[in-house]
Amino acid sequence: MNPWHDIVFLLDVDNTLIDNDHISADLHVRLERDFGAMHAKRYWSIFEEIRVQKGYADYIGALQQFRIETECVARNGSRLIALSSFLIDYPFVERLLPRALDVVAYLNTVGRAVILSDGEPIFQGRKIQRAGLWDAVSGRVLIYVHKEQMLDTVRRVYPAQHYVLVDDKLSILSAAKAKMRESLTTVFPLQGHYALDPQIAATYPPADITIERIADLLRVNVEALLGHTETACS
Repeated sequence: MNPWHDIVFLLDVDNTLIDNDHISADLHVRLERDFGAMHAKRYWSIFEEIRVQKGYADYIGALQQFRIETECVARNGSRLIALSSFLIDYPFVERLLPRALDVVAYLNTVGRAVILSDGEPIFQGRKIQRAGLWDAVSGRVLIYVHKEQMLDTVRRVYPAQHYVLVDDKLSILSAAKAKMRESLTTVFPLQGHYALDPQIAATYPPADITIERIADLLRVNVEALLGHTETACS
């Protein structure tokens, strides 16, 4: 049997396949426009508080708390509804990183591509669907609060001889490598604010393979993804 056909590619979403920093910037502009700088600052404070409490980004949860605090402000009711629609109906497909869908299609010719995301399942699921990623992986989508703690479940759902985890967070790559060892190859795309933070980079060991952008996976040797060669690019 060709071993290339027994690889599962576990693909992160935010700042791996989708430019989530751009989405956050668009939301920041909308908040300041509709509510002013002071209220916009309060939204992001709530957002960070919830991130610490839950361990993941929850834009909708932060908006619900923000609404409780601001709905008494005159004329803000309709703006809050509009802001909710802005988030739910955001054109996520326009924020796909260059050639992201080509990468998914290519990986599906080598093995099976699976979306492995963290976050709030309803909003994150909608983001994945509206970006076209759900269809690209034929519905193979897993969303967990702490996905690095769910690797045994991932392996039961999608068994394989070898796994490749692509993620912009070295903390997740490091935790997964410590658990799965030689059965996992970690790939680190240098995209987004987490990946480019030098303090974070200094905290964790390097990934097995580091790439500049997700499109670089189109030219990475499959043998390197399997851990069989030191040369990453063909």
